[in-house]
Amino acid sequence: MVMKRVALATSEKFASLTDDDLLLLEPLERLGISAEPAVWSDPNFSWSGCDAVIIRSCWDYHLRLPEFVDWIARLERAGLRVWNPPRMLRWNADKNYLRDLEAKGIAIVPTFWPVKRVDLREVLAARGWDRAVLKPRVSATAHQTLLISIEHAESAQPLFDELLHSPGVMVQQFMHAIQTRGEWSLIFFSGQFSHAVIKTPKAGDFRVQHDFGGAEVGARPPSHVLEAASQVVAALDDVPLYARVDGVESDGKFLLMELELIEPMLFLSMNADAPERFAAAVAEQMG
Repeated sequence: MVMKRVALATSEKFASLTDDDLLLLEPLERLGISAEPAVWSDPNFSWSGCDAVIIRSCWDYHLRLPEFVDWIARLERAGLRVWNPPRMLRWNADKNYLRDLEAKGIAIVPTFWPVKRVDLREVLAARGWDRAVLKPRVSATAHQTLLISIEHAESAQPLFDELLHSPGVMVQQFMHAIQTRGEWSLIFFSGQFSHAVIKTPKAGDFRVQHDFGGAEVGARPPSHVLEAASQVVAALDDVPLYARVDGVESDGKFLLMELELIEPMLFLSMNADAPERFAAAVAEQMG
């Protein structure tokens, strides 16, 4: 049997893949697919020698977006299979995609999308928000993300002004359930639910990422959470190879915070069957 060759695109900092992504190698090999790490920004890697490219831990893409988008376009022009698909990657790179999903009936965390300079204190007051999260529209790992209160909103005004012009800014209502109940992450492969985790921040923080002391635990989502997350994936124009739906429960309703389609941590280590499910989805897509 001739092995198919797949590049798992990663970043310089994780040139040998993350521990989580390494769990995918053996299941793929058993299905006749040889997978190897490849730094997306490496000018010497021969992408044309691959049967497919799967975007994984490219966790610096938001800092080099024009370069990243150009690289994706080169793969596309070369006729390479890329997952997730290039059109989906470009769409997902700007959090403005949340507005598209909201227009399709998906409930999102209440969000303000400024197009000009405004006074942050006035924004929060007008919406009745005691606290809010200020973030760039192009970002990852909570980069330049700030929790602000109405009392001290003026201290965040310089960051707001900076982000407004590049790469764009958004302001989301702070969901207190993040600190009390945690944030859901539901993972899907080829449109089918695989597993879920609940992520919680360290005491006194709001960021759930490991970089800031956050933690996660495998959990079974209640039916209304799973149904809402499934509706998010079903609302996409194309079926993604992988997707992570991040959201929070509020008053018994699941609110979407982010839909991760580019380089999400998939928490393969949190579910014994997840690596095999992901590998099977890859094999099915490759035919």
